[in-house]
Amino acid sequence: MIRHWLSFMYQDHIRFGTLEDKRIQLWDGSMFEHPEPSGVYLNAGEVDLLTPTSPSKILALWNNFGALGAKLNLSRPEEPLYLIKSPNSYLKPQGIIRQPASGGKVVFEGELGIVIGKTARQVSQADAEHYIFGYTCANDVTAADVLNRDPSFAQWVRAKGCDTFCPFGPVVASGIDPGTLRVKTILNGELRQDYPVSDMLFSSAQLVSLISHDMTLYAGDVILCGTSVGVGSMKPGSTVEIEIEGIGRLSNRFE
Repeated sequence: MIRHWLSFMYQDHIRFGTLEDKRIQLWDGSMFEHPEPSGVYLNAGEVDLLTPTSPSKILALWNNFGALGAKLNLSRPEEPLYLIKSPNSYLKPQGIIRQPASGGKVVFEGELGIVIGKTARQVSQADAEHYIFGYTCANDVTAADVLNRDPSFAQWVRAKGCDTFCPFGPVVASGIDPGTLRVKTILNGELRQDYPVSDMLFSSAQLVSLISHDMTLYAGDVILCGTSVGVGSMKPGSTVEIEIEGIGRLSNRFE
């Protein structure tokens, strides 16, 4: 069964629920451990939407899509290549992406996010699906000019870890097949990215398994699957939207 999970502030408390038509059903307990439907329904205007989970970490893949690798003339990686997005970068739907103090070109990257559902430590690829709670939309924002500013050290964490540089949401969709999905990025109403998730070099199960052999993954953690062709820069005043049919549309302004 497909469900769309979300987190929000309601009556000064952080709550979670499922999106059902245009209403939100409150659930009790934990989103990841035996949640129970309350039978109480809210209108969207009654809540303040948050990021759907509160990750201990978000990991972001590099060179994980065939089309982009071919365009950049990159060799196929033998193992997942990834970096970490710092917690200060997490941004809720409709939140404002802020120009960093370093200035320069700021780039959008529409991506699919894998949301972990329970502690994963050295799991096999065959078992990895049991550790995936669902999938979400994400924007792996990057300060492009910072990345290679110092020729002696590629500044991946700094370039991608600025405040507000990791919007994700609005929901986590459980019960969907990621291989059937397409990621679209719309900048100021213009389609800029439209690519199939099936072009990933490492599948969701492979990513969860291989990364869990490096570090323990916890419920709510997110793995950003990487991006494909069409990445581009944003000007202040822009609206950027990441849309994945079956999940939803993540919208943020860049100021």
